[in-house]
Amino acid sequence: MQPTPLTRRIAASPLAPVANFPVRLATVARHNAKVLKQSGSWLVRSRENACFTYDLKDVNREQLAWFAATVTGHPVSELRGYLDEVEADHDLREHLRRTLAASPRRRTCDHLVRYARRAAAYAVVRALRPERVVEAGVHRGITSCLLAAALLRNGSGRLTTVDIDPQYGELVRGPYADVTDRVVGDSVTELGRLAPGSVGLLMLDTYVGHAHETAELDAVVPALNEQAVVMSTASHWLTSLGEWSERHGRSYLHFREDPAGHWHPGEGYGASFPGQGITR
Repeated sequence: MQPTPLTRRIAASPLAPVANFPVRLATVARHNAKVLKQSGSWLVRSRENACFTYDLKDVNREQLAWFAATVTGHPVSELRGYLDEVEADHDLREHLRRTLAASPRRRTCDHLVRYARRAAAYAVVRALRPERVVEAGVHRGITSCLLAAALLRNGSGRLTTVDIDPQYGELVRGPYADVTDRVVGDSVTELGRLAPGSVGLLMLDTYVGHAHETAELDAVVPALNEQAVVMSTASHWLTSLGEWSERHGRSYLHFREDPAGHWHPGEGYGASFPGQGITR
């Protein structure tokens, strides 16, 4: 609505807060009504209680492609292609659906998996073609399967998964298990045991806290090769990866999800990668 002389006078008067309150109330009501509608639909249609899955809005998916392109140093058109590739991978999606449907915990998850930010893990592996990928913090193993699928498509490389839960990674079966080395143990300890210079991509998803992620990052330093990329799912609430990147003269970037048609506000990826880093 275009301002008029009257509305300008009201906006400049002591009555402005009172006059503006109905407009502000309507704005909040519209927002909350949308969230309530999405929340109600999710409560009825979904079974998930953690690790929520959803699609990204189209603009956000394009931002994800640019994020992956910047992190890898490859053309954005190439990364878009990899994002399209994993979405079109029928074998992977069917494997996830069948395995989740047969899981003892099948009543607490949706069997149709939507990748959202996780697709970037696949795209980064396709672009970088690392010989060793390490994932710390696995849970059911959706990201593990995406990483393994990318290695299989590359035709080389292996995935090492690390989790303290001995029953982790129920989805990593069949061909995806064939390229995966499974380790049960504390992530800080196990990351410190990796062979020097062997890791081309590290995915951190332990989600514990600042001190723990910093300890993980410090432990893995000798194992990272010169072109290694480190990605964390906790960077939307932790500053540890950015601080570590600054100390080691690396570049840092964060991607934030914008879910499509879902009440969840989204999470994201932080990425540390070789580059000019930060100078003071």
